[in-house]
Amino acid sequence: MADGVAERVGQDPVEVLILDLLEWIGPEPRPYAEVLDTWRTSCPRLPVWEDATDRGFVVCRHEPRRGRVVSVSAAGWEHLRALRPAAQSPSPPSLRRSRR
Repeated sequence: MADGVAERVGQDPVEVLILDLLEWIGPEPRPYAEVLDTWRTSCPRLPVWEDATDRGFVVCRHEPRRGRVVSVSAAGWEHLRALRPAAQSPSPPSLRRSRR
């Protein structure tokens, strides 16, 4: 990890909260409404959901019988692992499928 990234994460509460969001979503998709109820804020200083979405760390899709769900993207998993190597994050779905 580049020192600049470590410094930015250590000084920016939004960066830390984005990592928390990615860990909270975890390996299985969560309902979109649950994610927004928990993570969306109207505070312009804490745009956690908006920043994670804009940076491509989360993806939304429609699943039959579940409706709209949110998952951590491959870029989100890479970001999480790079900045929180001790986090208990499983392999992203694309890697789990290739192991079968």
